[in-house]
Amino acid sequence: QVQLVESGGGLVQAGGSLRLSCAASGSILSINVMGWYRQAPGKQRELVARINSDARTNYVDSVKGRFTISRDNAKNTVYLQMNSLKPEDTAVYYCNSYVQTTSRATAYYWGQGTQVTVSS
Repeated sequence: QVQLVESGGGLVQAGGSLRLSCAASGSILSINVMGWYRQAPGKQRELVARINSDARTNYVDSVKGRFTISRDNAKNTVYLQMNSLKPEDTAVYYCNSYVQTTSRATAYYWGQGTQVTVSS
């Protein structure tokens, strides 16, 4: 099947930066959309940013100008560069990808999540 493994979370002071990575592996034929979601305590999971196979991007308004999503198709990896971090960015960040497997099936896959904590 397909596995998504995230890395790069941690604790940072407000105004600091972190870079998240998510590598997809397994029986992958192609990956269309790759994205990052986050879920803060007591809140619903929300889309942070996503990038299509043609590199078109979308961002939630609260991170525009501060976060940048990118991908390396050769490595099946998506990145999220987070700058000027704020305490309200504190959440568990999840990677999500829409994958077509070698069996031609398509599905969304999730990573296990990585904690990002921004102290004030």
